[in-house]
Amino acid sequence: MFDRPATGENAVLVQLDFGEGDFAERLEEFQLLVASAGARPVATVSGRRQAPDSATFAGKGKVGEIGEAVRLHDADLVIFNHELAPGQQRNLERALERRVVDRSSLILDIFALRARS
Repeated sequence: MFDRPATGENAVLVQLDFGEGDFAERLEEFQLLVASAGARPVATVSGRRQAPDSATFAGKGKVGEIGEAVRLHDADLVIFNHELAPGQQRNLERALERRVVDRSSLILDIFALRARS
């Protein structure tokens, strides 16, 4: 749906707090993963929720906030530090008009970048 540029991309990072603890530590690890993938974090959107939204994972208001960050920072990519269902990812890409990547895809991209045979 969206082309991948040959160089690093400006990325908005998203991490939501579901009361699991270690929020700051998980965010720091996430930022290191993003840097390893070659993306340039330009903004981080965080928030607290009781449970993931079934349609967009983040909820309508938070998706609006993510969209504002995307436009403000001219981001090419939105990366979630969570596992997204395919429908959630598709809904987010439609709403944000940007490529959306979840944590699993980010890790697979890092492996793919480093897998030179």
